[in-house]
Amino acid sequence: MADRATPAEAPAPAQAAAPSSRTSRRSRRGVRGRWDRSLQFRTVLSTLLLCAIAFVGIGAYLSHQIAGALYTERLRQFESEASKSLTQVDVSFTNSSANDRGSTEELAQDATGIFTSAESEQQRGFVLEPFSTSNNWVSTRTSRDLTPSVIPASLKEAVSKGSGQYYQAITIEKDGREIPAIAFGQKVRLPPNNEYGLYVVYSMESIQSTLDVIHNVLWGAGLLMLGVVGVIAWTVTKSVVGPVSHAANVSEKLAGGDLQERIQVRGSDEIARLGTSFNYMAETLQRQINELANLSQMQQRFVSDVSHELRTPLTTVRMAAEVLYTARGDFDPINQRSTELLYDQVERFDVLLADLLEISRYDAGAAVLEPENADLAKIVQQVLDGTRPLIEGSGSAVTVAVTAEDTTLEADPRRIERILRNFVINAIEHGEGEPIEIHIADSPQTLAVCVRDHGMGMTLEDAQRVFDRFWRADPARARKTGGSGLGLSIATEDARLHGGWLTAWGEPGKGSAFLLVVPREPGGEADQSPLALPPGSDRVLTRPRLIPLEGT
Repeated sequence: MADRATPAEAPAPAQAAAPSSRTSRRSRRGVRGRWDRSLQFRTVLSTLLLCAIAFVGIGAYLSHQIAGALYTERLRQFESEASKSLTQVDVSFTNSSANDRGSTEELAQDATGIFTSAESEQQRGFVLEPFSTSNNWVSTRTSRDLTPSVIPASLKEAVSKGSGQYYQAITIEKDGREIPAIAFGQKVRLPPNNEYGLYVVYSMESIQSTLDVIHNVLWGAGLLMLGVVGVIAWTVTKSVVGPVSHAANVSEKLAGGDLQERIQVRGSDEIARLGTSFNYMAETLQRQINELANLSQMQQRFVSDVSHELRTPLTTVRMAAEVLYTARGDFDPINQRSTELLYDQVERFDVLLADLLEISRYDAGAAVLEPENADLAKIVQQVLDGTRPLIEGSGSAVTVAVTAEDTTLEADPRRIERILRNFVINAIEHGEGEPIEIHIADSPQTLAVCVRDHGMGMTLEDAQRVFDRFWRADPARARKTGGSGLGLSIATEDARLHGGWLTAWGEPGKGSAFLLVVPREPGGEADQSPLALPPGSDRVLTRPRLIPLEGT
């Protein structure tokens, strides 16, 4: 076996040009969107990607094995033929009797003629190059448009210093293309005892052409197989995902209130059983929802009817109570106290009936907003004027801090005043004589009012339930100002009718605060409050999603 120089690695195939960054981003957004929305697209694309990876891996392995086999086979053939030819030329040079320039040039021409003869079927050429540039009877000789520069310096050095045959993988240019080749070299001597490097170069163009054909066949087969796999995956997933997608559409319609929607059931497989179970579930839900709706309507009608029916006897009782209350000075102390209690409770009963009628209108969806131009600061002042006797009786000092540049809005003044009156009365009742603060702030789209007291306060759990109907933080604690237990619930509905919202904060021993946030126009944006809760903190409040308030 001939000595070998380090073979050069074969050039890697060129990669396809990358798409522009803008097109790539748009494509990624489209693919990402469909990936998130469509199970069928995700399944088919995943199958294609995995199959593509498998095809590329198998193709690379096959290409490597085929190229290695072809290279090894052709290398052995070239090595045998080159060794024979180089030895034959070396013997011709050694046994030659040439003793002048002319005969030596003729010897070199005749001996190297075997590299260009038609006997060899391989495309090959030669390079005969002297190691020294002085006293040479034969100059550099080449064939087949070869130049000495195609022979790498490492192969030249190995030939000049060694005494055997060497080879190395190289590239040669042909018609502007680089073609892989193998160069074999051996040191020879020509008169007058000058050393030359004799190289025979074999073109690997036929092997490269064969590999190109194999690569094209592999790519074509791989793309065809990907297409077939894609069609199969799409068909299979369509049969499974299609009914699931139909079930999702039906469930969305059911959630939107169309309780008559049902899944079309075909066959008796697992998907059909799923559809049957879904339809049974939908029928059960529809029946229960209808029963609950009927029950709710009956309850609302009952509350409304009872409230209306109680109006007439309550009016009579109230007139009698007022007569007795007016004449209480003529009664003995026991009857006088009884008359006062009767009058107070009739007044409270009247408030309760009014609140029940109001909440029943909200439940029935009959509440109507009557917006007009209003000034929030003036509404706050009206509330303070109306509750002044309660404020003076409680001993609390009330201050109003207005940081809003513009306090005007389109709203129903009666409902806004009712909300704020509830806030102020609650602050008076639970403020324990401590100062009460009212803050007004604004943003371009919203206005906010916060009523803050420094009294007994409430826990986080209390703040999360304070807007529930008939709920009291301390059931054993007597009310000082009466009330029906529906005031804050009605306030919540009033705020929602404007497109706004309420929230509450409290901490035991440090007081509590109630916040109203409304848009400047009904139905406008009021997602974020211009006031923190409690006022002066750094908390940023946003519209609650599940409950009409936000705790600490």
